[in-house]
Amino acid sequence: MVKNVMTEIIVPDTSIIIERWLSRKIKKGKLNDVKIVIPNAVVAEIEYQANTGKAIGFAGLEELKALRELAEQKKIELEFFGDRPSPGQIKYASKGEIDALIRKQARELGAKLITSDYIQASLARAEGIETEYIKIKKKRIKIEDFFSENTMSVHLKEGVPPLAKRGSPGHWELVKIREEPMTLEELQSIAMDIIERTRSEKDSFIEIDEPGATVIQMRDYRIAIARPPFSDGMEITAVRPLVKMTINDYNVSDKLLKRLRERAEGILIAGPPGAGKSTFASALAEFYSSMNKIVKTIEKPRDLQVGPDITQYTALRGSLERTADVLLLVRPDYCIFDELRKTRDFKIFADLRFAGVGMIGVVHATQAIDAIQRFIGRVDLGLISRVVDTVIFIKGGEIEKVYSLNLTVKVPTGMTERDLARPVIEVRDFERGELEYEIYVFGEQVVVAPVKEVKGEKRRKREVTKREKTPVEIETTRKHYILFVPPALARKLVNFYADEDLLFTVRAGKRGEVKIRKTSNYGKILEEALKLGRRIYAE
Repeated sequence: MVKNVMTEIIVPDTSIIIERWLSRKIKKGKLNDVKIVIPNAVVAEIEYQANTGKAIGFAGLEELKALRELAEQKKIELEFFGDRPSPGQIKYASKGEIDALIRKQARELGAKLITSDYIQASLARAEGIETEYIKIKKKRIKIEDFFSENTMSVHLKEGVPPLAKRGSPGHWELVKIREEPMTLEELQSIAMDIIERTRSEKDSFIEIDEPGATVIQMRDYRIAIARPPFSDGMEITAVRPLVKMTINDYNVSDKLLKRLRERAEGILIAGPPGAGKSTFASALAEFYSSMNKIVKTIEKPRDLQVGPDITQYTALRGSLERTADVLLLVRPDYCIFDELRKTRDFKIFADLRFAGVGMIGVVHATQAIDAIQRFIGRVDLGLISRVVDTVIFIKGGEIEKVYSLNLTVKVPTGMTERDLARPVIEVRDFERGELEYEIYVFGEQVVVAPVKEVKGEKRRKREVTKREKTPVEIETTRKHYILFVPPALARKLVNFYADEDLLFTVRAGKRGEVKIRKTSNYGKILEEALKLGRRIYAE
C-alpha cells in the first residue's frame, strides 16, 4: 500500500513575487511537489503598480506569467485565493494593510508564508503562521557589464546603441559601447534585475516610483528608468561617481581655506552639469566633519559620497519641508543641500540658514553670478547676502571662481546723485577683492549690474563689438521716450546700450519703434543715462 504524501502549500507575498525567487527555484529543481496559492491581494497590488507605470509592477507581472507557464508544464500546482481588493482600495491602502490581508489568507489555508520582507516574516511568526524568510543573496547586476574603470555614466535606450561617458568631471567623452542597438527585451531584463537587487540590498532603495519613471539609488549607482508614457521609449541611465576627493585635492588657496574654516556659513557650489559640483560638495562635507562638526545632507535622490558619520536625509513622506523640520531638531552645524532647483528648495535653504545652520547648496549655473541671481525673487534682496556669503564656481572639476557677498548702502556705480543711495549687494572676486557686480533695486526692478569686465563676460562683449552698434534717435513726449532703430531690427529683440554698458533688451515694433513709459523701470534707467550725457546705441 502506497502512502499518500500531502503536497506542501505555500503562499508567497508581494515581495517574493517581485524578487522572482519562486520561478528561479522551480526551474533549478529546488522547489518540487508544492502547491503555490497566490492571494488575490498580491495580484491586485501588482496589477495596480503595473497600471500606474511603476517598475516593481512589471517585475511582478513577469513572475506571475512565469509561474503560469510552469503550472502548464505540470511542474507545480497554481491557484489563486481570497478576496480581491478593488483598485480604489489598493490605491488608498497602506503597505501594512495589504500585508495583513496576505497573512490572513495564509492562516486560513494553513499554508507556509514565503516572504523576503523581514518585517512581514516577523509579524507572521508572531501570529503563529509557518513562515520562511528568504534573504536574497547579492549578485553582480547586469548594468555593471556596461561600466569600465573610467566610466562616469551609461545611457541605454531602446533602438539606440548603448553609450557611455568616460573620463573625469569636465574632461569626458561620449563613446559608443557597441554597434548593436538595445532591444526592449534587453532593457526590461536589466530593469527587473536592478529592481530585484534594490529590494534585497540594505544600501539600495527606490527614491522615486511614478508612472513611467523610477529613480533608484543602488550602492554607488544612481539609476533612472524611463518608459512610455513618460518617455517616447524605454531608457535606463546609470551614473556612478568615479573618484572621492578631499578638500586638499583642489586648488584651494590659504585665504579661501581660512574663510571656509572661520567665516563662510552660506556657501553656494555652482557650475554646469557634469562639472564636479557634487564631488566638491562631498569633499567639503568631509572637511567640516573632520573639524568635529555635525554634518547632515538633504538630497533627493541621495548620491553624495560621504562617510558613515554624515547622515544623508531625503524627502520625508515626499516633503523636503518635513525634512527641514527634522534637521532643526537634530541641530547640525552644517547641512549640504544637493540640487537647489525649485523655489521651495531656495526657501528651505534660506530658512535653515536664518535658523543658524551653516548651509552649503549645490546649484546648476553657467556663470558664478547666475547662482546668486537664482535667489532673486525667492528671497528678499536685502537678505540674500545673509543667506549666501560665498559662491564657489566649479568647472572641469576645478575651482574656477570664488565670489564673496556683502551688503552696503551706497550710490550704485555709474550714478552720481547722492539721493540715489540705496542698499547694494557687492559681489567681489574673493581672491583679489575686486568689485565685479552690484545688485540693487532701481524703481521696481532688481538690477544686476557688472561693474567691470569679468571672466566670461569679456568673450561676450568682444562678440558684441563684431556687430556694429547703431546710434538711436530718441523722441520725448510728456509720458514716453520713443526710440527708433533701423528697419533691419524691426520686430526683433534689440539690445540698448549707454556707451558700452547694456541697459536693457526689448522687442522693437514693426516700424522699428520702441515706446518706453518714463515712469517704468526702463524709463528711469534711460533717464539716468541721458542725464549723464551718455550716447544711446542699439544692436
